[in-house]
Amino acid sequence: REGWVSGWGGGEVSMCKSGGVGSAYQGGRLRMSGKRIDVAGHKGMVGRALVSELSKNSNIEIVTASRDQLDLTNQLAVKQFFKSHRVDEVYLAAAKVGGIHANNTLPASFIYENLMISANVINAAHESDINKLLFLGSSCIYPKFAEQPIKESSLLSGALEPTNEPYAIAKIAGIKLCESFNRQYGRDYRSVMPTNLYGPYDNFELNGSHVIPALINKFAQAKQNNASSVNIWGSGRARREFLHVSDLARGSIQIANLPNAEFDAAIPPMSSHINMGTGTDCSIRELAELLCEVTEFKGRLDFDTSKPEGTPVKRLDVSLAQSLINWKPSISLRDGLSSTWEWFQENSNNCRV
Repeated sequence: REGWVSGWGGGEVSMCKSGGVGSAYQGGRLRMSGKRIDVAGHKGMVGRALVSELSKNSNIEIVTASRDQLDLTNQLAVKQFFKSHRVDEVYLAAAKVGGIHANNTLPASFIYENLMISANVINAAHESDINKLLFLGSSCIYPKFAEQPIKESSLLSGALEPTNEPYAIAKIAGIKLCESFNRQYGRDYRSVMPTNLYGPYDNFELNGSHVIPALINKFAQAKQNNASSVNIWGSGRARREFLHVSDLARGSIQIANLPNAEFDAAIPPMSSHINMGTGTDCSIRELAELLCEVTEFKGRLDFDTSKPEGTPVKRLDVSLAQSLINWKPSISLRDGLSSTWEWFQENSNNCRV
């Protein structure tokens, strides 16, 4: 099914051997030695980046498994998994994801599967007395016309973007599940809301992916076919913020391991989420022009204004993350696009296109 990135469960356990946490984690704040950490969605783009970053700590075990071993929409199966595995922490990166076209054509699938994944994993973690969990959400949780840049307090302050409302509602439910288990049971369940992500292992399908992977695939096909132009949905005026998935993984782990006293002092009880982005945006036209340079495509860009382009502007306020973990992305958009383009060229036969 389109965009399905879940992938952990029944028993594929690995002990990470490489490296240490180093200075990137603010003077040794990561306290993960001897822990077993589940990464839900380890075969997706975000999950792979989390596993890669977590693996730098040689003293933890990372539990992963394929969807064939565990269907996260199956409540009983998820409960049984947690009962049969000793788990200390969970990173919930599993989700059904996709771009505007996928969300428009499969709304029931997006809301149902994402609701079930969040509810099953978060509740089963609680019932198995797992006290730490990090839920990965999406910036689409915020109102379509939220004041820019978007603060965490903008949640539920207005109407959502209609093209991805079902997905957004499911992600909001995940945030509220974390908040509610924290309030009622004293759990330490936190949420990170990333801006638009891109990087290796993304979904590059033309009709099911987000804007950067879709454009990378389009530019690749145009170059291969010696096409004179690339067609792009919308006017090109919509503005978006983009974050490389490796930066997200690094920041998410820092948020997850922030001392409780610091987290609780900054996050009110009726909240659990922290924005993660770059704090800067660009228009879709500017993005496409940058991709022209990166891919060395010499043709023209044709913007199809008959196609939807979603929220006019979306940029996150990342001041909370900056104050808590001194957050600053390390990968520029140009460098990230270049490395993702190179990865796609080397792996196009084996990735989702």
